[in-house]
Amino acid sequence: MKYRVLGKTHLKVSEIGFGGIPIQKLTQEEAAKVIHKAEETGINFIDTARAYSCSEEYIGKALKGRRKNWIIATKSMARSYEDMKRDIEISLKNLNTDYIDLYQLHNVKDIASYKEAFGENGALKALLEAKEKGIIRHIGVTSHSLDMLKHMIENPLVETIMYPYNVVERQAIETFKLAKERNIGIIAMKPMAGGVLSDGKLALKFILKDDFISTAIPGMASIQEVIENVSASKEEITKDEIELCDNIYKEMDKEFCRRCGYCAPCPQGIDIPFSFILRGYYVNYDLKDWAKERYNNLKAHASDCRECGICETRCPYDLQIRKMLKEVKNLRILGGIFVA
Repeated sequence: MKYRVLGKTHLKVSEIGFGGIPIQKLTQEEAAKVIHKAEETGINFIDTARAYSCSEEYIGKALKGRRKNWIIATKSMARSYEDMKRDIEISLKNLNTDYIDLYQLHNVKDIASYKEAFGENGALKALLEAKEKGIIRHIGVTSHSLDMLKHMIENPLVETIMYPYNVVERQAIETFKLAKERNIGIIAMKPMAGGVLSDGKLALKFILKDDFISTAIPGMASIQEVIENVSASKEEITKDEIELCDNIYKEMDKEFCRRCGYCAPCPQGIDIPFSFILRGYYVNYDLKDWAKERYNNLKAHASDCRECGICETRCPYDLQIRKMLKEVKNLRILGGIFVA
């Protein structure tokens, strides 16, 4: 395993990290076996979140007696001081640790949520207090919005950023380069494009060819996935493989949602990007219950689409959004719930 420095945190992280979303579908015992195998291969960076149901708890139990071997990152959707203060305490308990290496503001998607989180009595205040006490070591942000990413790398308190980067999603390359110049650690999420890319080794080799990336965090739910993903750290990508990646990009360019949010607002109130995300988790990651619960809680669903087409006029990638929403609807959504 090769290691890279996570920006101004100075943490030395494995260039292949462990994404903690898929272990939700495992048992505690199964999750522990996968995590322990990852440790054996040299992986030392693991990422989870308050929103990933049992993921924090699974990781906390799996790392009992092994804490010194790991750099733990988690994140919270909390935007207020009190909510973030509470979530930090929950994360510490779940992860069975007295400190967390990296705590991230999760999915900062617009200026309103950014101002709330970074405001006078916002979530950042709780993170800074926790950092002073030593119970968190570093502060990061995650987002699916390129505009917000550009905004957040201007803030000197931001030590790391997490944003999608893969064969299909390349829109942040120039912003990543700016972030690296400012010594901000860069964590590549969605390395498999939400499960769309089938060749995990190739997908990771494509990401790791770029020195501005600190670590990529594929989700792993089996020992075989760990072995395949780690193998990407042992080989350089070839010219032929880069050409193959470029061909995949061209094929998928007009069919893949980058979650930029420019399609909003939908007149019917549909959260279009999040609907596509949940479809991906349901179909590609087999996280059916997790996806169903979140889809059910949405205010509007793909079945509410009136095919006005306004979203498509706003999409910078010229996606056929109405057709893609029909694909979500065709998962047989009844009463707002995915069913097989």
